[in-house]
Amino acid sequence: MSAGAVQATTRGGARRSRTWVPPLVVLVLLGAIWAYVGSSQLDSVETRSLASDVVLTALWQHVQLVVMSTLLTIAVGVPLGVLLTRPRISRAGAVVLAAANASQAVPSIGVLVVLAIVFGVGFWMAVVALVLYALLPVLRNTMVGIRQVSPALIDAGRGMGMSRREVLVTIELPLAVPVMLAGIRVALILNVGVATLAAFTNAGGLGSVISSGISLDRTPVLVVGSALTMALALAVDWLAGLAERALRPRGI
Repeated sequence: MSAGAVQATTRGGARRSRTWVPPLVVLVLLGAIWAYVGSSQLDSVETRSLASDVVLTALWQHVQLVVMSTLLTIAVGVPLGVLLTRPRISRAGAVVLAAANASQAVPSIGVLVVLAIVFGVGFWMAVVALVLYALLPVLRNTMVGIRQVSPALIDAGRGMGMSRREVLVTIELPLAVPVMLAGIRVALILNVGVATLAAFTNAGGLGSVISSGISLDRTPVLVVGSALTMALALAVDWLAGLAERALRPRGI
């Protein structure tokens, strides 16, 4: 076996070993939560707040918020980013990016409060706020990924008789996929964290457990809510990394 093959095998093994580190960390964190709660002397308030049905319901609501807001962010950000790279309207890209930057510069709780005042509270209002907050990385990375494609490749495609649509689908988008996936991954992790604030707009989620721990001055409740959010963020980032590697075109 050549030295290059040995190095490639070693790098592949190292990558595979690193792949399983995050789920192990998540399992250790969940085990630590279970051990902490089991060893604590919980009063009646803490017992009700940390009941399995309460915690699992909050976790499921949090997952729903993250999944729905991320899907809508992709559905809005990717087509809009592609559209803003087209020659006829590329000048509007700076304006749209400035607006997206402004939406993320505003504190996330401020976005939630403003939307709650205008549209009311609830699940879908929180989803809209999360989409506005996480739109920037998806939009920006889509535009950057397409714009970094070599003009020579685009000219070659056009020279072969491809239409602009065919060049976009067969050349530009496949080459932009790695950068686009990185933006989607960032948006996903942002949504996991910001979704904790959705509890203040009656949208549920793990933020409701955290806020209960703060308002009731119960440290075990606060610790469990925070640790579960951390575990969910690590698990989501791990799954997003697996998806990113699976969707990345071969050879890129």
